[in-house]
Amino acid sequence: MRFLIVDEMHPSILPLLADLGIEADYEPGIDYRQAKSVIRQYEGLIIRSKFFVDAGFLQAAPRLQLIARAGSGLDNIDLVAARRQNIHIINAPEGNRDAVAEHVIGMLLALMNKVCWANREIRQWIWQREANRGEEIRGKTVAIIGYGNTGRALAKKLSGFECRVLCYDHKLTAYADKYAMEVSMDEIWDQADIVSIHLPLTEKTRRLVDYDYLTRFRKPVYFVNSARGEIVVLRDLLKALQEGIVRGACLDVLECEKFERLTEEQKQTLEALFALPQVLFTPHVAGWTRESYVRINEALVKKIRMFLQQSNQ
Repeated sequence: MRFLIVDEMHPSILPLLADLGIEADYEPGIDYRQAKSVIRQYEGLIIRSKFFVDAGFLQAAPRLQLIARAGSGLDNIDLVAARRQNIHIINAPEGNRDAVAEHVIGMLLALMNKVCWANREIRQWIWQREANRGEEIRGKTVAIIGYGNTGRALAKKLSGFECRVLCYDHKLTAYADKYAMEVSMDEIWDQADIVSIHLPLTEKTRRLVDYDYLTRFRKPVYFVNSARGEIVVLRDLLKALQEGIVRGACLDVLECEKFERLTEEQKQTLEALFALPQVLFTPHVAGWTRESYVRINEALVKKIRMFLQQSNQ
């Protein structure tokens, strides 16, 4: 098989593919138009987030058998069109689940202990102990919405914090484990102190977290989104923060992450969020550690090997 790689990957990807007998063309600088013009030559495509693999792209790929997404989400692939052409899809949530889980905990610790704010004050020669008194995760009820790879990894890492962990996943049944208790969304709205989103972006989850969703929590919560920005309506999150419905927020993802494409309303919403000390941001890097960069390759190649073995049976 011959693969086209259109995104930057850890250098280990080429020897790993070569061990499977796969010839790979590494083209991280290629764009959608250029990739579409040559994809007819390839049986495999490896992509991260370079562009949306739409039906038109797939129609130009008569030999394509496999698309490997270097990450967890599949929202940048037209899955219906891919299935129509009998193209197999794989991803690698196992590769960065621990990175995301650690990042979520790091953001929560920084937010709840006012680490970033205190650091900024001290650099301005301001020494305020009482104003920077923090809170502990211990004793809190943490709700994980979406209990797949990253949700489970987060629950496992929270087990050392002596907190109560609840989980809810609308796509699964009997999914609880020793790290989290399976409950209904009504129970989460009633009991949660901290909420972390770990859902894929689908038509059902897009704009799921709006003002109505946030007002259902019985008490003010800390809110974390490290999944997909389009799941949360930022304008509504801002309103909930201003009204004290949400105590603080950790956001690794945004509705629109291309700042040059923001509407005027989106700019105003972000500027208002930037002004709030109880909101922390990172640039979609929760799953982007040095270690996960390698592990994603390893997870993908393991699944590619399985695909090849099944295809040869």
